[in-house]
Amino acid sequence: MSAVTYSVDSSGLVYSFSRHHPPRLRVPDGSRLEIETCDCFENQIRRPEDTLASLDWDRINPATGPIFVEGAEPGDVLAATIEAITMDDQGVLVAGHDFGVLASKFDALHSRLVPVRRGRVIFDDRLNLPVRPMIGVIGVAPGGDPVNCGTPGSHGGNMDTTLIAPGATVYFPVAVPGALFALGDLHAAMGDGEISGAGVEIAGRVTLRLSVRKDLSLAGPMVATPEGLAAIASAPTLDDAANQAVRELAEVLFPRLGLPWQELAYLLSIAGSLQICQVVDPLKTARFVLPWSALAPYGVTEL
Repeated sequence: MSAVTYSVDSSGLVYSFSRHHPPRLRVPDGSRLEIETCDCFENQIRRPEDTLASLDWDRINPATGPIFVEGAEPGDVLAATIEAITMDDQGVLVAGHDFGVLASKFDALHSRLVPVRRGRVIFDDRLNLPVRPMIGVIGVAPGGDPVNCGTPGSHGGNMDTTLIAPGATVYFPVAVPGALFALGDLHAAMGDGEISGAGVEIAGRVTLRLSVRKDLSLAGPMVATPEGLAAIASAPTLDDAANQAVRELAEVLFPRLGLPWQELAYLLSIAGSLQICQVVDPLKTARFVLPWSALAPYGVTEL
């Protein structure tokens, strides 16, 4: 692994995951990076007088990158191990007629600045919540047409998954040489589902390590946390995403556990958890999680 920490600032942004983007940086396999990000509005809402109505909507959901990882080839897996997320001292909340599950309740767009102080999100004078930093947009270039950064898929993208946080490793199937990794859309806190269409949107920096896995083959993203292993899937409906996440985790675990399919089905049904990531993007995202405590007796303690 490289002893150098590579720094990537947010002066170069992309608005899609694409094999056509020239890399911002080329790094060796195993490199450690510090990546600066804008918030999902490209930091356009910084003062109380800044409004959603005045935004340049062509600058939404930017990602910093892409980063070419040497040795990554189609068919490999890129592992992104998240070490730390540091954030600005101010985030943005939004709601409105174009955002989320409650959009019909609004006839305008609303936003509010939110202080982030000493590990707490200051919601109002009665409520503050613990900071739970996570990455909303993270992934690699697809092999086909570009996918805008607001849409999730088998390449990753806007998965808005609360598990993608410090201590987690996210795995992506590589579709193009170098993988062309990028990330953005940090949140200081967000609930599963992201029902208003946003979390506490915030700029910051992510420290992570990128490693190529030639011993893995995946159909879509997976994430390993200290608690368990999860498959993440996105589809036009939440039902389809949920079914896909279960099947993808099952396919990965079947050859590792040495159990017949009926025993694996029993195990997944009694020990696994099907969870919602987000319901507000062009595709819906779900995850299926199995704790390491249910895998360790079969000798599986990592992906």
